[in-house]
This record gives sequence, C-alpha cells and structure tokens, in this order.
Amino acid sequence: MSEKSQSIPANSIDKTSVNRTSLHGVELLFNSRLNKGTAFTEQERDIFGLHGLLPPHIGTLEDQRLRRKRVLDSRDTAFGKYSNMRDLQDNDETLFYSMIEHYTEELLPIVYTPAVGEGCQRFSEIWRRPRGLFISYPNRHRIDQILADPRYDNVRCIVVSDGERILGLGDQGAGGMGIPIGKMALYTALGGIPPEHCLPILLDAGTDNEKLLHEPIYIGWQHHRVRGQEYDDFVEAFVTAVQKRWPKILLQWEDFAGANAARLLERYRDRLCTFNDDIQGTAAVTTATLLAAVNATGVPLSQQTIAMYGAGSAGIGIIDLLIAAMKEEGLSEEQARSRVYAFNRHGLLVDGARGIKESQRPLVRKRADIAGWHLEGGEDVSLLDVVRNAKVTVLAGVSTQAGAFTEEIVCEMARHTERPIVFPMSNPTSQAEATPADLLLWTKGRALVGTGSPFPPVEVEGRPVRISQVNNSFIFPGLALGILVAEARRVTDGMIMAAARALAGLSPSRKDKTAPLLPPIGESRKVALVVSEAVARQAMAEGVASITDANSLPDRIRAYMWNPVYIPYERIEG
Repeated sequence: MSEKSQSIPANSIDKTSVNRTSLHGVELLFNSRLNKGTAFTEQERDIFGLHGLLPPHIGTLEDQRLRRKRVLDSRDTAFGKYSNMRDLQDNDETLFYSMIEHYTEELLPIVYTPAVGEGCQRFSEIWRRPRGLFISYPNRHRIDQILADPRYDNVRCIVVSDGERILGLGDQGAGGMGIPIGKMALYTALGGIPPEHCLPILLDAGTDNEKLLHEPIYIGWQHHRVRGQEYDDFVEAFVTAVQKRWPKILLQWEDFAGANAARLLERYRDRLCTFNDDIQGTAAVTTATLLAAVNATGVPLSQQTIAMYGAGSAGIGIIDLLIAAMKEEGLSEEQARSRVYAFNRHGLLVDGARGIKESQRPLVRKRADIAGWHLEGGEDVSLLDVVRNAKVTVLAGVSTQAGAFTEEIVCEMARHTERPIVFPMSNPTSQAEATPADLLLWTKGRALVGTGSPFPPVEVEGRPVRISQVNNSFIFPGLALGILVAEARRVTDGMIMAAARALAGLSPSRKDKTAPLLPPIGESRKVALVVSEAVARQAMAEGVASITDANSLPDRIRAYMWNPVYIPYERIEG
C-alpha cells in the first residue's frame, strides 16, 4: 500500500474496515492497490475528485468480474490471456485476485505455469508499469537505496530470481521477472498473504542468452552473466541489504540455475528465514503425491523402487525428502538409498558414468549394484535397463526431456507392477516426459499419474479421469503463510516434511483408491490453510517460532489472511 495511505486493520477485511488515504484523482486511480475503478461510490467520487475521470456507471466487484471474464474469454491464446491478467494486476489488484479466487482452476495456468513461460520469453514486449524491483549488477552499490523506499516498509516476504533457469526454458535474463511476480501473486491468491507484504525481485546479473544480448527491445542488462566471485559478492550484497532492511524477512529463491540453487540455499538457510521452492517445494509436493499414491497401491513407500529421471537440484531435493520419509518408516539411510536410482542426461548415476557432478555423488550406485544385469549395450545404463532389471515401481521425471518416458519403458514397468506410479513433472507442458493420455493408454488405465503442468481429463473405460497436477502451488503458499503466522526464524527440513504430509492427508484417494491423488487445483486456498497450520505447528515444535500458543493458531491464520473485496474509503490530509 502506498506510503500515503493506511488500511485499518492491516491484516483482515470485515464490514468495519476502511481505507484512509490522501491520494486524490488520477493518483488514486493509478494506484493498483487502491484502485476500485467503477466500484467507487458516488460519495467517494465526490470526496476524491473522481467525477469525469470515471464513466458514470457505478458498479460492483461482481459486475467487474463479469466484464473482465468476458474480455478474457475473447482472447484466443494463453499468452493473450496472461498479458491481459498482468495488465489487470497493474490496474486493480483487488479485482485481479478476486478473478483468481472465483476462477481458480481456469486462471492458475494463465497467471502461472504454463502460460508464464511464454510471458517470461516475451516479457520485454509486455512490460509497461513497474512491479517489484530490478536490481542489476551495475546498480549493486545502490541496493540499500533501492530497498529504502517507504512504500516497502510493510514487506514481509520476497521471491527472488536471477532468471537463469526459467522453468524448462533456460536463461531468460530480466524476463525471468515473470516468475517472482507470478509466485508472489499466488502467495496472495492462494495463501491469503496481503499483497503489500509481498515483493518480487529480479537480480539482473546479465544473460548468456545470445538472442537477448542482441535484441533491441530487451529491457535487461545486455551483458554476459557475471560468474564466480563477482556473482557471489553480488548475491551477498543483496542478502546483506535485505537483512538490514527487514531483519525478519522470508526470502524464497526461485529458478536459479542448478549450480547456484543448492549452494545458495545451503549458504544462507541458517542465516535467515529462507527456502528454495524448486528444491524444497518440489520435493514436498512430490513426496506428498507419492505418499498418496502408495496409499492407493497398498504398498508402503519403504517397499517401492524409485527411478528419479533428472538429478539436478530439484531431483536431489526430492530424493533427499523421500529418503527422510523412508527412514521415518524404519529404513536405515543405506537401505533407503538402495531403493532409489537417479539419472543424469547420460544415464544411471553409477561408478564410472559420464557427467557426474559433485552434488550428485551421494546418489551414485556401485557397479556391484548392477552386476549381473542384462544391459542394452553402450557405456551408459539407460532408463529402460534400470526399469527392466530393478523392477521399478515409481518413475518420476524432472529432466525437461520431452517424451523421455517412452511406451517401451512404461509397458516394461507395467509388466511387473499392478499400479505403476508415473510422474512426468517437467514444466512447461512442452517439456513433459510423457502425456497422461499415453501413460493411461499404455498401462490400460492402471497407472497412477501426476504431472507438473495441467492436462485435461483422460477418458478411461468410458469415464473421465482427472489428472492430478503435482504443482508446487499446493505447497509454497501454505508454507509461506505458516512461516509468517508462526513468525518462524528459519525454515527447517521438518517444516518441509510437515507440509508434504499435510497435503498427502488431503488426498481424495485416502477415501477412494480410484480417486485422483491430489485435491482439485481449485481448492488450493483450502489446502493452504491446512498446510500452513501444519508448518506453523512444526516450527513451534522445533523451537524456531516466535509464537508459543498453539491453540490460537487457526484463529491467527484466518485473521492474517487477506481477502479480495472492496471496502469503503475515507480521505485524510496528506
């Protein structure tokens, strides 16, 4: 909210709430947090000098939703809809969030994945008004000054990216700002976190995308990426400035390249309240979905054999959380690791394999583990080799290699397990390792399927089967909400596991083993309530929360959550 306005109360909306502001006329209408458009009343138009600036019709939020929905429906491409929603967010935030609240299932794929991918690729085309902060390497000496603006006094959480690994699309430079903007929008739309508490940030360290380096309309710093110590010093300057400005901030790292993602999380996770959604959020939602799937199969997680196709930071994070879950079921570390086969782009991570990175060393199998296997030939151990010889029951993909889960691989898997569990989770849709329609066709409807991007229902034996979206939006809004309400000082592994188990507990398949593994995406806000309470209770149990009264948690959470409704305005002298 503008420094010239104040809202009472700050964290909730009810019939007695009122916005008091000194803004007037065009200045008020151009403030996206405060603008109500045609919903300003006759009295408000008198007080704030809005007559003539607005058409004479006095409408309601419901009227505006209907008008905006009609316009949105007239757009014939996902990018057209995305661009329209971004314009709406920069014009009237309350209406923007009300639209998502009422059309959640339809609009989540528009405001975030998969449409946000093209939004990032074409960000320079559609950037019109400032939202969030661009902190560029040439401005590294001005970070304190940039953060100091009083309009950011109420910020409590930040999503930051450097734009180097945007979904499965690679380096998008400053265009990667679409991701922090989208994530922060879901913090509010799904987690109820007040928009004035959210700040998207893009660290512009340059780009190695040759197209962008020579693109005349590119809005970012047209310079090859800074690397090594220069990059680390840039990030350190940013974190130091953030801590100084907001000592209790929640900082989420997003879409950093694998080489940086894990090490930055490791470097800063004990210094401030921080998490990486690509690593920990993906791990939590995958673990939750797998726990739901194994409940449907009747075979415990500790008895499953898992192939993780893709061993970057996301894949490693998933494996680490799955191993922790197996240990909770009684396995030792060694026993749990023996049930997981991890792959890079060459093949199985096994002694002597090509391209093994230092971060992948704990996942590398011994040659003795595959002694006696019948292999297809060549120096690399393929996914088909492992599925055939290890009798894989769970196949998960975060490789961004479209079509990697072939019919031969999936049919081989289905030969030795009654309910194959297959999660092609790469984003956007074009990068998915397989489509749900193919997976269900190849397994005659027996596969338990979860995908990273949204897919339409698939007809199996004359009935439509809803495809569960293994989407981080089931986790990070509730995780952030729980952290903020608990006033947590750190984000622990236990809090991530609590989020995963809370989501797994909401699986429709717990009551009906033929039902989808996850709730409908349209219920994400309800999911966030449950996840947030589990996270907050875990933070309290581990001693990293500032609040101590567990009984008050549900009331605290509901009181904090912001709702997108218009409230009356009163003018104050500026």
